[in-house]
Amino acid sequence: MLAKTEERKQQKAGGKKRKHPGEDGGRREERKRKGGEEGNTGQGDGGKKRLDALSVGYFRRVGERLSEGFEDSEEREMFVENVLTEVKGKATLVAMDRTGSITLQRLLPLSSPDQVGEVLAELGGESGSEFKAVCCDRCGGHVVESGVRQISRWTESSQKDPSAATEEEGEEEEEESCGTLEAQVLSLSQIVRDNCTEFIKHAHGSHVVRTLLHVLGGCLGPPRTEARPGTKERNTAPQLTDFEIPNSFWYELKNLTETLMDNINLSVTDAVASAVFQTMLTVCNRKRPKLCKQLLKRIMEYLTSRNAAPGVSPLLVFLKDQASSHLIETIIQLSPKSLLRDLYKNHLKGQLVDLALHPIANFPIQRLTAASAKYKLFLRLFDELVQGVEAILAAGHMGVIVQLAESCAESEEKQNEMVQCLLCAFHCAEPGSRHVNCLPLFMSLLTYEVYYHSETAEGNIQTEVPLTSICYHGSRLVQALAKFKERSLLLSSLRTLTPADLLTLASDPAGSHVLQALITTSSDKGRGKILKRLEGQYVQMACSRLGSRVLEAVWNSASVSQRQSIAQELVPSESQLRSDQFARHVWAKFALTHFAHRRAHWQEIQTGESKKRKLFSDILE
Repeated sequence: MLAKTEERKQQKAGGKKRKHPGEDGGRREERKRKGGEEGNTGQGDGGKKRLDALSVGYFRRVGERLSEGFEDSEEREMFVENVLTEVKGKATLVAMDRTGSITLQRLLPLSSPDQVGEVLAELGGESGSEFKAVCCDRCGGHVVESGVRQISRWTESSQKDPSAATEEEGEEEEEESCGTLEAQVLSLSQIVRDNCTEFIKHAHGSHVVRTLLHVLGGCLGPPRTEARPGTKERNTAPQLTDFEIPNSFWYELKNLTETLMDNINLSVTDAVASAVFQTMLTVCNRKRPKLCKQLLKRIMEYLTSRNAAPGVSPLLVFLKDQASSHLIETIIQLSPKSLLRDLYKNHLKGQLVDLALHPIANFPIQRLTAASAKYKLFLRLFDELVQGVEAILAAGHMGVIVQLAESCAESEEKQNEMVQCLLCAFHCAEPGSRHVNCLPLFMSLLTYEVYYHSETAEGNIQTEVPLTSICYHGSRLVQALAKFKERSLLLSSLRTLTPADLLTLASDPAGSHVLQALITTSSDKGRGKILKRLEGQYVQMACSRLGSRVLEAVWNSASVSQRQSIAQELVPSESQLRSDQFARHVWAKFALTHFAHRRAHWQEIQTGESKKRKLFSDILE
């Protein structure tokens, strides 16, 4: 029954009804006719053999047993050995079955390197030619990736019992234990080089190539299965871990990159292949910087040598393409100063605003603005982009504006010009009385007239408008502006907000980061003025999921007298705070029980903490 349930799930995923593979008679002929109706159809699977129902049930039980864990390593090793004995002879069928694949992916990290090598040897066949079919299977590809990743443990056998053998014998054992796995990784790389076009264009095979590049380079990110749920952090680069590699990998990486470069044309026409080239550059930049510079130069030469309209750089076409723009983003992020300067001078000069207005090309422009912040090139980029700020805002490409502000903060250049430009863009530059209204406008990304429902361009506000429409990019913009040397305009605007608006700001997912940034970067005097406006709101802030975090950040940067004022307001609401799921943490961290009953002791502790914090800040400065 469990096997049938699993088959039904696969039918749903494949989108076609399918008979159980264990059934015989005329149904078997029907399966042959349907060819591609496997659960693992993908690209070119055909009517392949499937794992029988009994084996599927067995590997499901193995998966359940793995979830329970083992009492000691001896029990684990015995279990792994027994399961791999069952896998032997049908490794390909197991790897290409959904249940078997998931189980093998969990089992291989528990296996020794030579056991992993044996599994890969069976998957690849005598010549390694069978790797292609397994790698290009939606289930088998994951198993090959998991197996290849285990090469990072190739030195562990020699570290287990160094006293058991002489150094020479230890080296021989190490070579023997990792030899199978190393040979299989090299065999896989050879098959990839022989069938490069098919691999890098394939939805599943390309992931194997990307993992292979990481392994040959000697760095690994988190496994795909573990990284997938983290959609919240999809824009952050995965953390890579370095490991020692066999000498043969050093040369094989060079060979593989050469083969990939022979197919550079695919990097600009195929989105899947483009991702492989991005991985190649990222790995080489980390582990082989000289090789990376050569690759960057060759790719740029290829991109800029294509035919385009007379007088127009071909790069402008690639920047507006969905597949190639991602590759150009990676190139920009990894390029040295000379390449960035050449890119701007010969291809992008005078085109930045048009590109920033394009729905795809604006992203590479963001990367270029970020990469140039360390160099004088940024000054030229800023002077060009600042001319189109209002048009870019109207197009809704706020990432460009935010990155421009962040680069101003990083380079410590053009900060006053950036602020004046934003004041003009949001229509609060003239008259000067509108300056104090800039913060709500920046956070909501609305012009003065829209935010305050004002039809005329002159005159002061007649009525107060409650703080509304705080958006993500508006929050990011203000956080960038909070890093500027001159923040008085933002702080003056913050101090004009009503206590209710400040509470709204503290409790908003985007606004809370703004309030925290402005308060914590203020001087003691400036912070005191803001905290004065927050009086009467501390209890509600403490009972808010986001407000409580802001309150903790304020507390950490506050002086002893400011902490005392906060504590005096919170203590009378003890029962409410201690019963609230968020405020109870505030009560404990602020040591408010001490404040209520042992005031002198609390004061002594806070003074000591304050002195310690000041001492460390002086050292860091």
